Amino acid sequence: MSLFLLTFFLIYGGTHAYALHKAQAAFGFGWKTTLAAIPPLAALVCGPLIVYALGARGMEGASRSVSWIAFTWMGLLFFFTWTNLALDGVNLLARIAAAAAGKGSRPLVVYGRSAFLALAGLSAALGIYSFFEASRIRVVHFPIFTDKLPEGTARIRVAQISDVHFGLMIRHGTAAAIADAVRQAAPDLFVSTGDLVDGRINHLDGLSEILREIPAPLGKYAVTGNHEYYAGIGTSLEFTRRAGFTVLRGEAVTVGNALRIAGVDDVAGDRFGPSSGRPEEEILAKDPSPLFTILLKHRPFLSPAARKAADLQLSGHTHNGQIFPFRLLVRIWFPLLYGPYFPGGGGALYTNPGTGTWGPPMRFLSPPEVTIIDIERRAVSRK
Repeated sequence: MSLFLLTFFLIYGGTHAYALHKAQAAFGFGWKTTLAAIPPLAALVCGPLIVYALGARGMEGASRSVSWIAFTWMGLLFFFTWTNLALDGVNLLARIAAAAAGKGSRPLVVYGRSAFLALAGLSAALGIYSFFEASRIRVVHFPIFTDKLPEGTARIRVAQISDVHFGLMIRHGTAAAIADAVRQAAPDLFVSTGDLVDGRINHLDGLSEILREIPAPLGKYAVTGNHEYYAGIGTSLEFTRRAGFTVLRGEAVTVGNALRIAGVDDVAGDRFGPSSGRPEEEILAKDPSPLFTILLKHRPFLSPAARKAADLQLSGHTHNGQIFPFRLLVRIWFPLLYGPYFPGGGGALYTNPGTGTWGPPMRFLSPPEVTIIDIERRAVSRK
């Protein structure tokens, strides 16, 4: 068994065991009921693997149906787990405080059926809200000022999407919403910073056409994310190009004699063979370009080369945690989690929180986003 599967079963199986323990403590059912609950819970634990197996056998309809059940349950279980853990933490602190005050070890909130049902209801309510939040793409405007734009060019507008994850669950509705949001912003340039597709591409007929029809006078550019490789790099690139994007794989291009756009493959590609194109250190060269330079890079890590030679790096990957409070863990690995950053040493970064969803079709306190970057011609000093 691979390390990934072992970790998956330990963590995801453990959350199911925790939920079963909470239900047993709340309702006091015996071992017969516990044994009867194990098979359906085991099926839910294996739900993502069942989705993959059905898709691999070409059973797309069954795979899509199971995916909605499996990943909706995953999201609801996540809410139930962290709300119960929060209650356990409060009770533990209450016990410690009561014991220190010589009042015994009574918890602040009594465990029982009422607490279980209340948290189950809260989890369902949070899940319903999260479906709603995930379905409403917001448009966020981010201005950046430069003296590198040529005279006569007051502004160049860039629209960024990232981590859409077109596949089994993210389909035509999301594509249409993205197209509407981008079209209304009327960008000069349209970019995708990876994970446009999900781990398995499932009959995405009509989706690429929706994106291809979005006008962008200075062009459309994209880079690979990790999921492009999981889906199969060949078919992923084919879809991305059909959608109208030029995929930059370790290369840079000059756009409209006003911008330089550079793009690199995601590091996940190293596990699937040699990466395509030159590394960003070579693309960006040693000295800053006289043209405003945008680096498209899936993961929000700022290299020394990007700090020195890229005026703006556009990234994604983090989903801003997607479902709070998961972002607290994600921030450990990706400190530049979401939004604009102006680190010392030059170079700005904007991390898009994702325009779609991965796994559960939910987002909580992390709405999907189309980012509109306005590059404005104005010399400013940043202290």
